[in-house]
Amino acid sequence: MSENPLGTYLRDRRTRLDPATFGLSGRRRTPGLRREEVAQRANISPTWYTWLEQGRGGAPSSDVLDRIAQALLLTDVEREHLFLLGLGRPPEVHYRPPEGVTPRLQRVLDAFELSPALVKTARWDVIAWNRAASVVLTDYASLPREERNVLRMMFGNPRVRAAQHDWESVARFVVGAFRADALRAGVQVQDLVDELCRMSPEFEAMWADNDVRNYGEGLKHLRHPVLGELAMEYSAFAVDGRPDLGMVVYNPATPADVAKVRSLLFPAPPDAAPRTDRRRRAPAPARARSATA
Repeated sequence: MSENPLGTYLRDRRTRLDPATFGLSGRRRTPGLRREEVAQRANISPTWYTWLEQGRGGAPSSDVLDRIAQALLLTDVEREHLFLLGLGRPPEVHYRPPEGVTPRLQRVLDAFELSPALVKTARWDVIAWNRAASVVLTDYASLPREERNVLRMMFGNPRVRAAQHDWESVARFVVGAFRADALRAGVQVQDLVDELCRMSPEFEAMWADNDVRNYGEGLKHLRHPVLGELAMEYSAFAVDGRPDLGMVVYNPATPADVAKVRSLLFPAPPDAAPRTDRRRRAPAPARARSATA
């Protein structure tokens, strides 16, 4: 391994660039951009950039690394690698407004047949979900886009509130985890916070406590309007390449919970009912409009 991994990486990225891309012409003895050309594009001293490639001059600032990343046309993952080499930590996240999820990620959600799964933004807007989430948790498709926000549902939707075993404990957890997610992603949430404070004195008090929580994993108890008491184990996952997004998967906690969820998602066909019951068939269970956020 190189004794100067930062310098090696900078040199490798620099030599891979095509000078013609930047309107530079003429014969060159070596491929890629010259050091002084990268320095000019990054608006830093050529001497300082040369020292970086040579492993001299100490650690660069995050601002310098950001400018070098732009000068070298680095991708998000390459920029992150540059920061890890130069500072030993990833860069601050550049938040991007949500544009939905890729078809591939949607197929991942859909693969969880008996496990409600969803993708949320750093502002906790739900932007993708599977059929199990629609049936067991909330029929997000029936809600206006602006109402598919976990905090708006938790503090403004009576059905969501009623579905929680201990609403205050759940709400405090949601507020603390939201605060941590938003700061980590570098997203501005003051407009949403102001709106929630006007809407709910309870949110305002919880936000003022300045608690932070980690979503991680745990056990969630619900009062489902169709299934009754339901226990779901949840796990939170990062979406690679999109640090502003998070995926949450809920698994039925016990065999009894699995059977309940299966009965709602895959009702037994009429022919499967006992002969004595055929005259009084129960209607298919309706979707839960707002069992939980």
